[in-house]
Amino acid sequence: MTKRDIFLKTIKREMEGYVPFEFSLCPSLVNKFKQKTGRTDYVEYFNMPARYIAVEALPRKVDFSTYFKDKGSDISVDHWGVGYIQGSLEHFNRMVHPMEDFETIEEFKSFPYPNVEEDYNWDKLPSIVESIKKSDLIAVASMAITIFEIAWYLRGMDQFMVDLMMQPELACYHMDRITHIRCECARRYARAGVDILHVGDDVATQRDMMMSPEMWRKFLKPRLKKVIDAAREVNPDILIDYHSDGNVESIIPDLIEIGVDILNPVQPECMDPVKIKELYGDKLSFRGTIGTQTTMPFGSAEEVKRVCREMIDKIGKGGGFILAPTHVLEPEVPWENIEAMLSVVNEYWPF
Repeated sequence: MTKRDIFLKTIKREMEGYVPFEFSLCPSLVNKFKQKTGRTDYVEYFNMPARYIAVEALPRKVDFSTYFKDKGSDISVDHWGVGYIQGSLEHFNRMVHPMEDFETIEEFKSFPYPNVEEDYNWDKLPSIVESIKKSDLIAVASMAITIFEIAWYLRGMDQFMVDLMMQPELACYHMDRITHIRCECARRYARAGVDILHVGDDVATQRDMMMSPEMWRKFLKPRLKKVIDAAREVNPDILIDYHSDGNVESIIPDLIEIGVDILNPVQPECMDPVKIKELYGDKLSFRGTIGTQTTMPFGSAEEVKRVCREMIDKIGKGGGFILAPTHVLEPEVPWENIEAMLSVVNEYWPF
């Protein structure tokens, strides 16, 4: 079997014994990697089995400055129209919300949401996916920040949460516009032949959901289902990877119901990965489980090895596990801990 075959059979829980892996580095750790290896691409260097791709957003002929009057200078704007001001620490920045002062649905209707046909370069995508597959790798379409997060990025979190309670007609119009865009993007990713569609929104804190599970089921579940269904209309076999930080245990059955195949990141600081595996491991696979608030930054190298082996033994049983830190590895993570993690995963992904 090829590496692709092994990966896909493992994640579908059709075989065990192999554990794919991945991790992401913050800019300062990328620089440390470059200094240590003389290389630039750590994903390729460490032979990670998946490649994440996102369609290229084209420059838009839209003047967003009218939405940022009196909100500061040096604001950069992404293709959705969300503003950013660079912070003073590492790669962190401050978000500026173009819709935070909107009061009427007409203001939402006049906002220049992205046009799927005109504002993205879809032409290159099929050849990129084909190249990844020919290299015996897994093609993952990156479409996280799917609905809820982009909704509040544009509106502001406080105001958007108030909208859900007090002005649901505004919130629903806004989310429906975003959902329409995401559905069409999902179809195009599926048409391009990606193996996995990565979706999700951070909808939980480490205590519980940011909103009640009932509100999530009312406002977000049906819209997320539309996105998943759109991808599966084109390719019924596409795998769906769902991300949310925090404690999402109360909605896991709902995620399974609407077609999620892989749950990420299963934060051990607020969810018990072993319990989640026992409850849902026959219906769901898992990506993550290695704590980035505990084990990776503050554990010893030996503890990192121990935790990785424990997760492989317990979560990897029967397949359905991609070992990964639960978030981007930040500056405080010792390089020795990354090497410790790699020393274990290379035993279970020896390619």
